[in-house]
Amino acid sequence: MESKAVAKYIRIAPRKVRVVMDLVRGKNVADAFAILKFTPKAGADVVEKVLRSAVANAENNFDMDVDKLYIKTAFVDQGPTMKRIHPRSRGQAFKILKRTSHVTIVVDEKN
Repeated sequence: MESKAVAKYIRIAPRKVRVVMDLVRGKNVADAFAILKFTPKAGADVVEKVLRSAVANAENNFDMDVDKLYIKTAFVDQGPTMKRIHPRSRGQAFKILKRTSHVTIVVDEKN
């Protein structure tokens, strides 16, 4: 049995979140929380929030033991990109791409 949590349309670029996600993938949940607490990246807060949700889902919906949980699957997909324009000299315009992310974490009990 596995439990899943998804955060969609997070306003941070996926490549910034993937750096943090690689740190915790496959780890025990307690170890992952300790790593995320001391990781000075913007994506750490997002990943921690989704992980807390996945653990809460496992505990409340599937009666899993929180001490035995580990991160089975964790990935970040790119969401829709907001396109903005930055005016430049001589009537030019440069594009600003504001990227969004979909963060997914699946936790499972270790036997």
